[in-house]
Amino acid sequence: MLEQIDGMVLKTKDYGETHKLVTIYSGKVGKFQALAKGAKKPKSRMAAVTQPFVFTRFFVYMGSGLSTIQQGELLHSHRTIREDFVKTAYCSYVAELTDKLVENKNADPYLFKQFQQTITWIEENEQAEIPIIMYELKLYKIAGFAPVLNQCLNCGSTQQPFVFSVVEGGFLCPACRHIDPEAIELSTKLARLLYLFSEVELERIGSIRMKPENVTLIQKLLKAYYDRYGGYYIKSRKFLDQLDLFKE
Repeated sequence: MLEQIDGMVLKTKDYGETHKLVTIYSGKVGKFQALAKGAKKPKSRMAAVTQPFVFTRFFVYMGSGLSTIQQGELLHSHRTIREDFVKTAYCSYVAELTDKLVENKNADPYLFKQFQQTITWIEENEQAEIPIIMYELKLYKIAGFAPVLNQCLNCGSTQQPFVFSVVEGGFLCPACRHIDPEAIELSTKLARLLYLFSEVELERIGSIRMKPENVTLIQKLLKAYYDRYGGYYIKSRKFLDQLDLFKE
């Protein structure tokens, strides 16, 4: 059955001498793979619409086996991302994390919209850390291992200040913080922001100013949290870690 699907390319893989196997993410179908015949040929029309991060209107034969792309119409090239190695690194991380945590053909228009907004934000802005944190938290929720950020995970209390426990999986209140002596204390403002990031759409965020040390703290917490619960190695994150070392 031929379907029109607006989606973004997460990754491609060579398939034979001239074809590509393309992983596409869309609001209509979710994540799926499709064969782009002849896409490796320099003059192929498929080459332009199957590059990473391009947003394309695909016409795909969806079958029980491997789907096949019949043609594609470029909607947004996101070309400036590929011209900037830092933006490319950020988007590669977002795309790889999505590919690892989103199940095949599990449509979620809301999450896809957040994915699109995150990619667009990275393309149009210099600072991408906060949007990526917001998207990570929403992905964790979809994948079923989101931290508890609205109350104490042990007793349900909303008494602050909270500490964040990687081992226990979220916030602990003052009465329960003894459960994890290594939990990290958060200011009331930072704890609220972390909850806000997990719940609010990126488009509703105008400009949030955070101290660099607070951004770094949240990034380290989420990195440790993913390493404990995520289950998949994210190759692109290693390059981002190297960029952070380079900045220092």
